[in-house]
Amino acid sequence: MNITILQLLILSLASFRLTRLLVFDKITEFIREPFFNEIKEENEDGEIEVYYLPKEKGVKKFVGELLSCYWCTGIWASAGIVAISLLYPDFSFPIILIFAVAGFASILESIVQHFIEK
Repeated sequence: MNITILQLLILSLASFRLTRLLVFDKITEFIREPFFNEIKEENEDGEIEVYYLPKEKGVKKFVGELLSCYWCTGIWASAGIVAISLLYPDFSFPIILIFAVAGFASILESIVQHFIEK
């Protein structure tokens, strides 16, 4: 199998965006919720800080630990993106392209926000 640099870039950006979606985005909070305990603590300024810790045992602990690790989730997201692109190329290309464009846009937004804050 030959893969071009452009294909690698598209797959990489799609994997990046899917990983961020699963690990950080509010829209997928319902996916993460069953695997975490919510801990609320008051900081020294009197503000409530919320922490999420993986459940204590079983499959929920395993999935919670996976979802709390950006690098771990990234491997599985990448495996899924690559697998679907190989198994169903015609079906998956538009979905992967959307994730890739969104990933690139999020990187650009981070760069813009960095310069605005300085």
